[in-house]
Amino acid sequence: MSEKNPPAKRRFYQNVLDAYRLTARTYPALPWILLGTAALVIALFVLVAFLTNTSWIGWLIIGILGSITAALAILSFLARRALFAQVEETAGAVKVALSQIQRGWIIPEQPVAVTREQDLVWRIVGRPGIVLISEGSASHVRPLLSTEAKRVTKIMRNVPVHQIQVGREEGQVALKDLRSELRKLKNALTAEEVPQVSARINALRSNEPPIPKGIDPLRARASRRALRGHRVT
Repeated sequence: MSEKNPPAKRRFYQNVLDAYRLTARTYPALPWILLGTAALVIALFVLVAFLTNTSWIGWLIIGILGSITAALAILSFLARRALFAQVEETAGAVKVALSQIQRGWIIPEQPVAVTREQDLVWRIVGRPGIVLISEGSASHVRPLLSTEAKRVTKIMRNVPVHQIQVGREEGQVALKDLRSELRKLKNALTAEEVPQVSARINALRSNEPPIPKGIDPLRARASRRALRGHRVT
């Protein structure tokens, strides 16, 4: 009986290369951005050595390390924006964004409402309360959000219910700005109350209609294939 070999652990440089390939598709000038950042940081440290009249070798080494750190930070920032840009028009894009900000939030695997046009509503729970996040046409998701808000309020009357529409129409929030929009919400629950509220809300799932056939709301999941530079379809 043969045992399945566990998947090889990915090394740090492999993740960096994947992020670079993904980002370069959206930002063709990425090599020059990274090189320019590294050169600027090194130049600043060399300038410090010159102004302080100290050994430039030590400052150069510090500058090289600092330039690598700065370049990786910029790559990480741009990679996240590139990922959002590449999945923004696909169903399940909000799930991709939420997968990047899971800390402090309880995020379900499935949306709570789906239309045949693949307009989705997600329901997450965190210290600000319950947040309903939609993706799709405003005219399609507005009644979905209203219906879900009424259902949730009926069960959790003392818990704030927020609504956020993600999209490009007027009054909607861009996918890349979803994280900052969630950060604007004021805390209303304690850390201990969050899982309790989530468990109570999950009781709704047994009475919710199934997702229409032919619709895969997780199609835009942030997969390793996307992070390795393959096109997301």
